[in-house]
Amino acid sequence: MKAKLKINSNGSFTVDNVDELSYLYFPLTNYHSLKSCITPSIGGDSKIDQNSFVLLPNSIEDLHNSFMNRNMYFRINNEYTWSITGNTPYQMLNKDNVSLEADFLIHTIIRNNKYLSCKIESFVPFNDTYQELHKISLTNTSNNEITVKPVVGVPMFCRSADNLRDHRHVTALLNKVDIHENGIINKPTFSFDERGHILNNKSYGIFVHHSNGLNVKKYWPVLEEFIGEGGNLLDPIVVKKDVHSKYNKNQTITGYEVTGGFEYEEVKLRPNENFEVIISIIVDEEEEKILENVKKLNCEYYELLRNVTLESWKKELNTLTITTGDDSFDGWLKWITLQPILRRIYGCSFLPHHDYGRGGRGWRDLWQDCLTLILMNPSEVRNLLINNFLGVRIDGSNATIIGEKPGKFSADRNNISRVWMDHASWPLITTKLYIDKSGDYEFLLNEQKYFFDKFSHYTKKIVNNYCETDNILKDKFNNDYSGTILEHLIIENLVPFYNVGEHNNIRLEDADWNDALDMANERGESVAFTSLYAHNLIVLSDILEKLSEKGINKIKLLEEINILLKDIDFSSIETKKQLLNSYFNQAAYSISGTKENHNVLELSKKLKERGNYLLNHISKNEWLTGKNGSWFNGYYDNDSNPIDNVDKEHMTLTGQVFAIYGNVASKEQINEIIRSADKYLYDEEIGGYKLNTDFNELKTNMGRLFGFAFGHKENGAMFSHMAVMYANALYKRGFAHAGNKVLRSIYNHCSDINKSKIYPGIPEYIDPKGRGMYHYLTGSASWFILTQVTEVFGIKADFGDLILEPKLLKKQFNELGMASIKTLINNNLVEVEYNNKDFLDFGEYKITNVFVDSSQLNIIPTEFGVKITNLPKVYKIKVVLGNE
Repeated sequence: MKAKLKINSNGSFTVDNVDELSYLYFPLTNYHSLKSCITPSIGGDSKIDQNSFVLLPNSIEDLHNSFMNRNMYFRINNEYTWSITGNTPYQMLNKDNVSLEADFLIHTIIRNNKYLSCKIESFVPFNDTYQELHKISLTNTSNNEITVKPVVGVPMFCRSADNLRDHRHVTALLNKVDIHENGIINKPTFSFDERGHILNNKSYGIFVHHSNGLNVKKYWPVLEEFIGEGGNLLDPIVVKKDVHSKYNKNQTITGYEVTGGFEYEEVKLRPNENFEVIISIIVDEEEEKILENVKKLNCEYYELLRNVTLESWKKELNTLTITTGDDSFDGWLKWITLQPILRRIYGCSFLPHHDYGRGGRGWRDLWQDCLTLILMNPSEVRNLLINNFLGVRIDGSNATIIGEKPGKFSADRNNISRVWMDHASWPLITTKLYIDKSGDYEFLLNEQKYFFDKFSHYTKKIVNNYCETDNILKDKFNNDYSGTILEHLIIENLVPFYNVGEHNNIRLEDADWNDALDMANERGESVAFTSLYAHNLIVLSDILEKLSEKGINKIKLLEEINILLKDIDFSSIETKKQLLNSYFNQAAYSISGTKENHNVLELSKKLKERGNYLLNHISKNEWLTGKNGSWFNGYYDNDSNPIDNVDKEHMTLTGQVFAIYGNVASKEQINEIIRSADKYLYDEEIGGYKLNTDFNELKTNMGRLFGFAFGHKENGAMFSHMAVMYANALYKRGFAHAGNKVLRSIYNHCSDINKSKIYPGIPEYIDPKGRGMYHYLTGSASWFILTQVTEVFGIKADFGDLILEPKLLKKQFNELGMASIKTLINNNLVEVEYNNKDFLDFGEYKITNVFVDSSQLNIIPTEFGVKITNLPKVYKIKVVLGNE
């Protein structure tokens, strides 16, 4: 039978026959940063960080191959074993009916057969504990009394993920388990590391509570004894036989693999009677806190935590609610709004597909996750953004890994120095959104320090006599140097202008947004991101003009920046390189610390000249046309050859996205790009637009992606992030129908669970068979939300003034011609309701009136809508659409 998904407008969903699909997982977490996931078979893992895995680390294939799951077994009438995982010999031969009920962030599995029904509810409390809670309720649905022997069996790991293949057995010798009433606590003696062992400071506990206060009869803390010699976790010996246990309360056991094994007295269940147990899996640095916590564990306290968790997560998401004529889409979108929050907690690691790295987020992730935060929770953004700028180096590069605490950075997760040439482009996009939404232009004048380590010259050189200090840039007097946020942004976007290759486009360096373009660092160029940097320079110019309007006529910049502001021939590649090298040499070792005043409008002019030069250069030199279509070249490889080729039908989506987004492409060129992308990149079976066509070549002069099988990951998959940015760019330029096709294709595919084989949300990419891969932790979620709010519903701003530019299509209004969004405007939750009573399509309607209560607001026309200045504090705005 096929799985069947139902989702309502508030996001809660059910999946019938959920066990018919493989590789499913669901996040369980809280802001205290317990990072868990759970599967329909109650598999998955739980961890605090790389060195503190409570349960056995799980990669994606472990989800169906490992039996080291959270588990509770029931011996039925002493005839067969039945478990909550479904992984017993009996259940493999006699399948249960399995369904899922899910909410934020509560996961409930219901297993039914003609004799039994079992409900397994799981969540991580929304509080400051590292704790999972699971309530298992087994009901006799037969017409006869049955005898049940209940046994909890949860294998524990309690150490670093490194120890999965590094001293697995040796690290088990460190285990020290104390048995308590209805539970155990394992506190290993050391955190094992041959570079230097340290005392372990974490205690890992598993406790159980029976709904009627029944105590545990037998304890089984040693995994090999729980299984039995020659046995396994499918049907452990202690479940199927009456085995004597030598363990009692207040006893300590050392040196073995641990299980939370708890056997209850055999019980008789009459028809419709149930047996209910709550399992708590908990970690703390203080054992006493664990014991204090589990003392409160009972059914009433469990329900309190459950309700608080559900309401708290819903409250987190209630600052954005979209209402269209499609309840399923509106509910699906709620899970998209959750995803950036999940990435702030999990980083880019710690879910089954994300089995790389050791935690933390990358530089690009940091800024893009902030996009949704600005829209949904702006109160905490200002200080967060200021802290983020501490990761910028004075040469325009940046730290690439973000630590757990604000303002903590490191060069790279693998201690490899690299420059992703796109990194410096993202902070401006996020900062501009913040300033527009808040009107807080003075944010740009706040000062922040610079990141400093042993690398200079875009990490190409090592600083002589570098000694590790506090990673803060010093001036020649050894004082911490600080510059304005605006100075940071200017350096980030001005340095790349000079860092060009043989075709006068910005060098690819070690990669750009596409991490897998990593083998062209000598002669490679990214035309795609040259378009974005061109756009950014013009945006910076516009910001400076705005500051001038606000009465800010001069700003101070580090005197070394004057090198980058010299008037030169922009077409001279050699002059650019010499100028950049001069700046690097002066800024690398000991900056002056001296600042000079700059006239804001003169500086604006210089930045705009550079931005316009790049736009014209790309438009003139990188537009490809032929009998097979027309589009922009996106890259040059390490042999300095363009990789897009019309005659060979080689096309990259990234090369088109930023040409459209950055205003390089004309309206006519955009229409040509759409036609070519629809012909060569669109595939409905995988949810939309592929990242590239099949080059049929192992391009060792470009990147590892060409070694991937075509259709997977960065080599021709429907890669959600760039596809959504394609939609954003199309909407931004007024091509709403084409943009809607992109977003709708993704939604239609992902919401069909038998195609995408994922829970509601957007994955990193779709593989050639249609399966969603690397679910939840993807920057595409932030861009999807940003596009919905600012482009589809058109809720924008300009230095604090509200702009309404809806690009809704006729089919996106309900049967009354209404569509609405609740979102934060000036820190107030405001409902904006669009009334399209004549059911006009985008391009046919315009905004005719805007009302607050019964008062009509003054409106100023914009390209696609209106601007409203001096908006009073409001809670509902009614917008009338018409063609008059």
